[in-house]
Amino acid sequence: MAITLKKIAEMVGGTVSGDENVLITGVGSLTDATRGDISLFYDYRYREYLKKTKASALLVSKVTALYKGPQVVVSNPLLSYARVAALFAVPTPTFPGISERATIHESSVIGNNVSIYPFVYVGENASIGDHAILFPGVFVGDRVRIGERTIIHPNVSIMHDCVIGKEVIIHAGAVIGSDGFGFVRDGSTNVKIPQMGFVQIDDQVEIGANCCVDRAATGKTWIKKGVKTDNLVQVAHNVTIGKDTVIVAQSALGGSVSIGDSVIIGGQSAISDHVKIGDRAMIGSKSGVAKSLPPGEIVSGVPAMPHRIWLKTRGLITKLPDLVKRLRVLEKRVDELERSTNHSGHDND
Repeated sequence: MAITLKKIAEMVGGTVSGDENVLITGVGSLTDATRGDISLFYDYRYREYLKKTKASALLVSKVTALYKGPQVVVSNPLLSYARVAALFAVPTPTFPGISERATIHESSVIGNNVSIYPFVYVGENASIGDHAILFPGVFVGDRVRIGERTIIHPNVSIMHDCVIGKEVIIHAGAVIGSDGFGFVRDGSTNVKIPQMGFVQIDDQVEIGANCCVDRAATGKTWIKKGVKTDNLVQVAHNVTIGKDTVIVAQSALGGSVSIGDSVIIGGQSAISDHVKIGDRAMIGSKSGVAKSLPPGEIVSGVPAMPHRIWLKTRGLITKLPDLVKRLRVLEKRVDELERSTNHSGHDND
């Protein structure tokens, strides 16, 4: 596909500086772009690459003299790049219809133009919406509902009674609706608490590869519209995640955690059971959150603390050996002064 720079500018609400009739056939980074590609330039740390790039055009927030070719000036280059890249992205491959090597229970309801690859299993009374795509190895349990235009990548397991909305993407290896981690002690043994709830994933959610979303003990584990999780995220039973929240890789949410809307959770963070995180809060990478956070709070560290305080403490850590050394010298001097004072007092007596 080829499209003029003028049409790209119209699509992203930008203006063209230079030749607006240049044809764009793809996207590429400043270092990898070839003729016909459009590249993104938004960070001046990469300005040296402008001298060597072979890109035919740039997306920029303001015109730069470091690049001699045409430039599309937009208010948000990253957002514009995402929209332009979508034009040239390879479409999700589909299987023509339902494979004869898939196992579909006769009581299930399959929508129109569904793509079901070989070795998919769909259980009793399940429902698959129109234009959904199920890749090889997908397991869909009994009574599961999957919405329209949802894409389930290879080897995903969706256990019984879970509800998946429209335009959801679940990446390879994820498990939706496995039992929550619920046990009670009977002396020295652990007695399992039956996990009788389900998982509900609302529209336009994207779940990363090898994520685990546990079913609720009762009621539901609920991931609301527009949530995006990176790979290897653990969501425990009865968690609620608010709209448009982003959770980065290897994070873990304890049981009955409540996350507000538009929250950002950095990678390898952990949130303790029953904690509530307010709307628009931000949690830095590798943080341990043991207490609830109000809306808009920004925290980092273990235990989590206000981000500015964490930055100050991090700055002190490398100085600790020197501070300890100085403290010991001061302690020695104070001890010598005390002995000298005590000795002088005895002489006066």
